[in-house]
Amino acid sequence: MFRIASDRAEGIGAPSRRRRFGLSAKLLALTVGVVAAAEVAVLVPTIANYRIAWLSDRLAAARTAALVLDAAPQDRIPADLTHDLLASVGAKVIVVKKEDTRRLLAMSDMPPEADVHIDMRDGSLWSMVRDAAATLLAPNGRILRLVGDPPSGADFIEIVLSETPLRRAMLGFAATVLFTSLLVAVAAGILVYLSLNWLFVRPMRRLTERMSAFRENPEDASRIIVPSGRTDEIGTAEEALEELQRGLSQTLHQKSHLAALGLAVSKINHDLRNLLASAQLLSDRLAGLPDPTVQRFAPKLIAALDRAVAYCEQTLSYGRAQEPLPHRREVPLAQLFEEVRETLGLGTGSAIAWNVSVEEDAAADADPDQLFRVILNIARNALQALEARAPNDPARDQIVLSARRTPTGTQIEIADTGPGIPAARRAHLFEAFVSSARRGGTGLGLPIADELVRAHGGEIRLVEQATGTAFQILIPDQPGTPRHRRERLRA
Repeated sequence: MFRIASDRAEGIGAPSRRRRFGLSAKLLALTVGVVAAAEVAVLVPTIANYRIAWLSDRLAAARTAALVLDAAPQDRIPADLTHDLLASVGAKVIVVKKEDTRRLLAMSDMPPEADVHIDMRDGSLWSMVRDAAATLLAPNGRILRLVGDPPSGADFIEIVLSETPLRRAMLGFAATVLFTSLLVAVAAGILVYLSLNWLFVRPMRRLTERMSAFRENPEDASRIIVPSGRTDEIGTAEEALEELQRGLSQTLHQKSHLAALGLAVSKINHDLRNLLASAQLLSDRLAGLPDPTVQRFAPKLIAALDRAVAYCEQTLSYGRAQEPLPHRREVPLAQLFEEVRETLGLGTGSAIAWNVSVEEDAAADADPDQLFRVILNIARNALQALEARAPNDPARDQIVLSARRTPTGTQIEIADTGPGIPAARRAHLFEAFVSSARRGGTGLGLPIADELVRAHGGEIRLVEQATGTAFQILIPDQPGTPRHRRERLRA
């Protein structure tokens, strides 16, 4: 009649591990147990109440017989009437006490001795339940002495009767109630089970099937759960699972993209290094020419080629391995900012202004090549953001670099007067392939800069401002260096 969930979830991606009891089976067992417990809790006091009602009926009949005793002359009650009165009550003896007089109506001159005494004028629920259980378990032939409220004007009424008819009536009543309760329990159990199965078990089974299917192939977007639109906790769980699966799928796509990029770069890395080596040979020959212009720019060209060769050797470091540990030393910041400006091609007459606010002897405790890459990546992003709104005006379009010492290190700030970063992209600035909004960009500049700064034990963060974009870089001094000790003593 019931459809019990199989140990193995049906559909795509069913888990291979078998479970002894599914959620539906546990729900059915719980429903049966709760309904059975409720029926027992109801059945026990119901039987106790039935016993009290049966005894009360006997007392009511005894009170009617007592009225006959009051109307008949003393000791002149016919035997047939006595028998009929006792039979109507179901008693062996009826006694009515009125003041100092006791009227006795009995079938024989020697009344039977009572085994159990019951006073119906006083009793609690616990005693009712206890006495009902004792009656059901008692042997046949036990005699009860029952005392109750008398007719008007009397002190009490007392009857002596056999408990066997009461026990049989209680067993019959219990069987009837139990059968009726079982029918009600089965109907209620079916309704409760079907309702809970529809409202909870089926949605939970759907959640587990979609999670299992997604686990087999997380990059397959068709395996992402589609929320049912419910407004309760299960609907919230479906929406949260969808968001989690989409985020994980996108992350895996990004990792796959990164792996493909690393594979492609690894294939061209060797040939590119050969080409750069040839360019180095040519630059060395140019450096030997006596032309003053050549002598002026040849060292810069050689330095740029040397840096390009080093970049090629470390191209695969992002995504496949960590960046090499920084080789830290004192890096003059004014000179470093000038190298970045020349690399970006921002000369004196450029349409984008390059403003630097730093002391001549300002220096940072960092790896010079890695810090150069950090500044270059951020400054290039600023330059591209400003170039996007050409024609440019140096009075409006500016890149501003500043640096200052702190008690624990160096703080560098790179700001621009561009359009700024949309709020929707700020939470993913340092994620690969996400932060770039420029057409054709890779989205690796800020993630690489963040990785290099963290390798120094520092931090890079976006600074909130009204217009443009500003990044703040904190490079702490390496512990144990003379500068670090001096700064700590000064602080």
